[in-house]
Amino acid sequence: MSKRKLHSAAALKYSADENHAPIVVASGHGELASRIVSVAEENGIPVYRDDSAATLLTMLQVGAEIPPKLYQVIASIYAEVLKTSGKIIETEKD
Repeated sequence: MSKRKLHSAAALKYSADENHAPIVVASGHGELASRIVSVAEENGIPVYRDDSAATLLTMLQVGAEIPPKLYQVIASIYAEVLKTSGKIIETEKD
């Protein structure tokens, strides 16, 4: 993890079989934000850094579905994570 101080972080989970939209499974500020990112990285979960999106997501309750107003933001993040994950997989194959 970078040395830069995190102001906020949120973790999302999405299962098309169970949910209509991604769900906030963790969120926090300061030290809790750092811990959320550390746990994700330790478990091989992709981390996307966007302070504005994190700030918006931490305003939601843990367990809440992402509201329609944030669908475009989250879709953009998921697309970037998938693109990055694909690059990682390609690199591991070489």
